[in-house]
Amino acid sequence: MQTVDVLVVGAGLAGLHTARLLARRELTVLVVDRRRSLSAGIRTTGIFVRRTLEDFDLPDHLLGPGVRDVLLYPPSRRAPIRLSSDRDEYRVADMPGVYEHARQSAQAAGARVLLGVRYDGSTGGVVRLEGAEPVRARFIVGADGARSRVARDLGLDVNRRLIVGAELVHPIASGTTVPAFHCVLDPRVAPGYLGWVIDDGQHAHVGVAGYADAMRTGVRHLLDEFAADAPGRTAPTGPVERRGGPIPVGGVLRRLACPSGLLVGDAAGAVSPLTAGGLDPCLRMSELAASVAAGYLRTGDEHQLRRYDGGALRSRFRGRLLLRRVLAGVRSPAAAEVAVAALRLGAGRAAAARVLFGDGSFPDAEPRLGHRAAGRAVRSAG
Repeated sequence: MQTVDVLVVGAGLAGLHTARLLARRELTVLVVDRRRSLSAGIRTTGIFVRRTLEDFDLPDHLLGPGVRDVLLYPPSRRAPIRLSSDRDEYRVADMPGVYEHARQSAQAAGARVLLGVRYDGSTGGVVRLEGAEPVRARFIVGADGARSRVARDLGLDVNRRLIVGAELVHPIASGTTVPAFHCVLDPRVAPGYLGWVIDDGQHAHVGVAGYADAMRTGVRHLLDEFAADAPGRTAPTGPVERRGGPIPVGGVLRRLACPSGLLVGDAAGAVSPLTAGGLDPCLRMSELAASVAAGYLRTGDEHQLRRYDGGALRSRFRGRLLLRRVLAGVRSPAAAEVAVAALRLGAGRAAAARVLFGDGSFPDAEPRLGHRAAGRAVRSAG
């Protein structure tokens, strides 16, 4: 039976980033994922925010053009609020390419990645796998999504507050649109959240998300209804791909780690409870998780695990949790019209701009100087 220091369950961005960092610390790392291809089962639009682009080394050729304008629409779709930044705030990634790049980086660091292998539980450090021989693992990293089985098996917290999202992705004619992020607040198509349209220069992403119990006609029906007249939409020039899945919006879970393992990414609730953006926090929390896991495995000191404390992280985004409850309460078109009208005022516009264009990170697990910022600092010093 093979023995590894760390078994990572899930080859998404959080799992692969954590695996790479652990392998670089000379730990033996195995990553398993039930998908046979990393281009299958994608559940994210792939929107990277400026903070991520500044702090992490993402392959530029896999990123679309910079987006500086956000348009917020009421249910009537009339007179949207335009918020503009003087910097590129968003770029949409080719996520199959990003996942493949992350896999290659993890493997280059020494991690093994097995696709088409399903985690089937663990007993006494022995992990059962469908599609491969069982392995003995000193530590398990659960990167297996919003409804994590690893979390349940390890006795850690699980996500209780979820919205469900669905998206259409289709190719568009190059150069036919000006990059912009269109967001529609309309509880008839996205109860408790919003609908969106954004493109990466080659593909358009049209999506909706909301609370499943309020989606009486089903998320697919609502998505098709929204896509028919969504603002900023562009006619497809090729086949349409469908994506979707649950999105945790309850914030980072409190109990994230135990002597047998820890959680990262969606499994940890590492998603902004307000904007549902998960790529930035998943990378930041993965760095903290890798540091904590490596320190614990090196020393055997369980006090190391206390650094990965969800309770402490939650204290940093109380405001967004409050706003999430407010947004969840907007259940009628009339209320949505009033909410958008409030954002037209000076204070409302400032608050919206801070959420959409702010410099803070969620969660700011550890102070860090990004690789691009560090390069600028070195050049300035020189």
